[in-house]
Amino acid sequence: MSRKHPKQKTISTATPEEIQAVTVEHFSREPVLTPPLKNWEEDLPENNTKQTVPGKLLRVTEINDTWMEIPRYENIMWGGAWLGVIALTVPLLMLVYMFIAVIFTPNSNYLSKDDLVFLATLGCGGGIVLSMIILNLRMALFVPRDQPIRFNRKRQKIYIFDYHRKAWNPWVKWPATVKVFDWADVHGEISRESDRYAQGFRLYGSVCQPGTHNVIDRFVLNWAIFYIEPQRQLWSHCCQYMQHQPVIMDPIEPGRPDNWKPRKNMCWPVDLEMESTTDPDTTQG
Repeated sequence: MSRKHPKQKTISTATPEEIQAVTVEHFSREPVLTPPLKNWEEDLPENNTKQTVPGKLLRVTEINDTWMEIPRYENIMWGGAWLGVIALTVPLLMLVYMFIAVIFTPNSNYLSKDDLVFLATLGCGGGIVLSMIILNLRMALFVPRDQPIRFNRKRQKIYIFDYHRKAWNPWVKWPATVKVFDWADVHGEISRESDRYAQGFRLYGSVCQPGTHNVIDRFVLNWAIFYIEPQRQLWSHCCQYMQHQPVIMDPIEPGRPDNWKPRKNMCWPVDLEMESTTDPDTTQG
């Protein structure tokens, strides 16, 4: 005898009262952490609890019994940097040619006030264009494509590699830093982004004071993607890994999206390179 399964509710079969109740419940939610995350969408399960969502990796650089490294690829059109260099070179050459032409014209020793103003304008314009070319060159050649995060489950710590790019200033140093946090203090949050370069759902790790919901730092765990479920699955995988549970080792998307470009500037400090990839018991022994 066949068993009849109860008919599942869908939007088309739900009553107006049921739809309204779900809508009110969704929009009455509030973030748990303080201060709240900008464009907050939802809080994720605590990292020390049983995860109900199946864990899955989007991408992984290294995973073993001691540590795991996942890459973070920004939503940047890196090829556009080279296009910018090419497009700006022609205006720069024209400005240089005009500047030289004015200086070396006959009677250049008797430049008028208008000529000096024109030269100053050409010089300022050339400086701006040159700055934009250098900015694009630094973006194309020196900014790391991948700013990874390492999880050391033997130490129960997380290591965040960040490259601080000054968006509009190519003349200053762009430093790289590594932040270290206790995994117990990290909470998962998702935001919903809608700007030009980041549309979709972004996964954050929010670091709180121990035993509180007071946020002292936040970092992007994975940049915005169109669907929310892979972000939930990634958080679940990280939690299960740090809980020493069996996890799926193979990522959803093998390889790197920038396989045409070698990895650059990924120089971890020597002490943190050692700490983030070793078992403390083995190191002490």
